[in-house]
Amino acid sequence: LLRKPAGTIGAGDSRRDYARHWTPVHLDVVVDDVEAARERAVAAGAVAEGAIRTAAWGRLAQLADPFGHGLCLIQFLNRGYDEIADPPA
Repeated sequence: LLRKPAGTIGAGDSRRDYARHWTPVHLDVVVDDVEAARERAVAAGAVAEGAIRTAAWGRLAQLADPFGHGLCLIQFLNRGYDEIADPPA
């Protein structure tokens, strides 16, 4: 994908803006090593949005692609999705 400078003219007379888009689409990508995956994503042009967080179910890194679309890298710990759907008592 090609990224042109913000503020330049895109289609018609609309100016390019790489702020977070309103779209409800969001990707969660499950990875084995969240630190390594985050480093690779940032090297490829993603923008890290805060520190990696740890929860009972796993670790999460929030990012935006070069066009502002949100995505999360998830490293499950323990029982994976079951840890979220059916937390231990």
